[in-house]
Amino acid sequence: QVQLVESGGGLVQAGGSLRLSCAASGRTFSTYTMGWFRQIPGKERECVAAISWSGRSTSYAEAVKGRFTISRDNAKNTVYLQMNSLKVEDTAVYYCAARRGTYANTDKDEYPYWGQGTQVTVSS
Repeated sequence: QVQLVESGGGLVQAGGSLRLSCAASGRTFSTYTMGWFRQIPGKERECVAAISWSGRSTSYAEAVKGRFTISRDNAKNTVYLQMNSLKVEDTAVYYCAARRGTYANTDKDEYPYWGQGTQVTVSS
């Protein structure tokens, strides 16, 4: 079992940056694949980025490639999402998720553990 707590959301102007953090409980964080997902009301939750347990493998949605960077610090039990050049269409609730595994899985149905979400609002 792992518990996840996101932070770092907020309101930012288009073109700006935010860094989301997700702190995980437990001593086995390094055995989990981590993902960042986002959801807009009325739409399916989608994977933004995922990172393998080692951090050596990452995967990104096409819409955020080149703008977002996922990283992790296993010593701090924390995964990050650096978001640059933000666009209005990035506005959503962002969720951190975890699953036991080795590769950067982007399928939300494979993730059993979720945080409560943090709102990101990008204004024009």
